[in-house]
Amino acid sequence: MGTAGLRALLNSVRYEVLPAKATEDKVLAHVPRDVVVTVTASPVKGLEPTLDLAGRLAAHGYRVVPHVPARLLRDDAHLKEVVDRLREAGVEDVFVPAGDADPPAGGYDGALPVLRRLSELGSPFARVGVTGYPESHPLIHDDVTIQAMWDKREHATYIVSNLCFDPRVLGDWIARIRRRDVTLPLYVGVAGPVQRAKLLAMATKIGVGESTRFLTKHASWFVRFAAPGGYAPERLLTRTQEALTAPSAGVAGLHLFTFNQIAETERWRRALLDRLGG
Repeated sequence: MGTAGLRALLNSVRYEVLPAKATEDKVLAHVPRDVVVTVTASPVKGLEPTLDLAGRLAAHGYRVVPHVPARLLRDDAHLKEVVDRLREAGVEDVFVPAGDADPPAGGYDGALPVLRRLSELGSPFARVGVTGYPESHPLIHDDVTIQAMWDKREHATYIVSNLCFDPRVLGDWIARIRRRDVTLPLYVGVAGPVQRAKLLAMATKIGVGESTRFLTKHASWFVRFAAPGGYAPERLLTRTQEALTAPSAGVAGLHLFTFNQIAETERWRRALLDRLGG
């Protein structure tokens, strides 16, 4: 598929943002309405900033996907409150990770019980996303994470992969989950054109987004951002385009971790589309 496949992926993006003070203005200024915006949740600040920003962006006409980490939910009644609030705001898509709040706010310690409860509530959202881990989770064995995707398949409608910087690892992981008959559409998680200094400042200032927290657990990843000729999203996409665009891969689009470098991410995407003729 070559450049056509990459163009298709770049035209089917989701931007992950953190619910900081200036996020709404940045999204309004730089993100087209046809780009899905996902809003992370903080184990420190709780769900309120996420729900608030998701509601405001939805009111502006964006397709918004709030993160609803299981470990931030107090109980069934709290989940029902969250569902009602999001549905009232017109939200039709949620992302349900386990989250990393320790200890959990209530009885939910993983995503699967929340997914089951949502099904019992009549599946109030048209789309429900769950997490995949191409690079090993720091606390969970790879076989367990793939089994978890299998267990969630009856309740979820798509997978979002966490960050991966190794083209071979990413390609092998996609092939592996498909061999296990995990057939949900996949959005591949890719770090945008992030600058290490800005990322460090964001991690220090906010320190709460799940993606930021996950990244800070992997200090070697910062080296990739900082090294001359180190990480570049375009190079990663070029090296993995065959794996990403193969029909058997089932890749529906890209999930771009912006780390709130929203303007820079959109400029990079537009420039790359222009170079690819799309």
